[in-house]
Amino acid sequence: MEDRIITYGGQAVIEGVMMRGQKAYAIAMRAPDGSIAIHTQKLANVYRSGITKIPFLRGSILLWDALGLGMNALTISANTQTGEDEKLEGPALYLTLGLSLTLGIGLFFLLPAGLGGLAEHYLGWSPWLNNLVEGVLRLLFLIAYIWGISFMPDVKRLFMYHGAEHKTINAFEAGAELTPEVVAKYPIEHARCGTAFLLTLVLLSILIFTALGPMPMLWRLATRVLFIPILAGIAIEYIRWTANHLDSPFVQMLIKPNLALQHLTTSTPDNSMLEVAIASFQSMRKAEQEAA
Repeated sequence: MEDRIITYGGQAVIEGVMMRGQKAYAIAMRAPDGSIAIHTQKLANVYRSGITKIPFLRGSILLWDALGLGMNALTISANTQTGEDEKLEGPALYLTLGLSLTLGIGLFFLLPAGLGGLAEHYLGWSPWLNNLVEGVLRLLFLIAYIWGISFMPDVKRLFMYHGAEHKTINAFEAGAELTPEVVAKYPIEHARCGTAFLLTLVLLSILIFTALGPMPMLWRLATRVLFIPILAGIAIEYIRWTANHLDSPFVQMLIKPNLALQHLTTSTPDNSMLEVAIASFQSMRKAEQEAA
């Protein structure tokens, strides 16, 4: 399959969409006056370094940078909506990102691990069973969290822009004309979605942490944090592999849970949102060509 299947990615931001290529990214946002504001920028050197060719290691490092990129994109989009011109970068950006990750790790990794350890201690369950229950709790927490925030009005629109991003990339990869009317006909799911990454990481954690067997509570909690980069590296390689073998019926079966979960994080966009996603993608492509 062509390289473009793993070249382009995107992310919904506040009233807009970020599209990322191999050399540049673009953010298209719906400004308060109704126009589409565009911000383009070259990617950091890490995306063009040799580290992107090292399996498993590249996943954790690029994931960290991509999180920072997404946080900055959200800030730029929010500033466009408010008319302010404040940048979240440097220490402030990574402090915000660090706090967000800390909360996420606490909720989705340490809390289930603590509950599993307590069940083992007070209920006398088998350590293997408790590790399995911990993993199931982690999965339920993730689904419940996504489902819960989906009722927030701003998140609803964010998920609609997420759908616009997926439809645009799907249309491009199919060689279709990038107009709202054409793009609207394409699927809302995409194999390389960040939602697919999250679900893959959680499912991997169930397998790996269950296999670790019994251990003291302190070490139990420590392994849940220390193993995150390993799980992330494996998850990203899995996503890349499935994205490159989508013609295989076996792979199509494997990714069904990932695609199903995306129905919680994407919604059908309107034409104005598709216009924003298309503008973002075309601006990114233009920036890629100029960078080359």
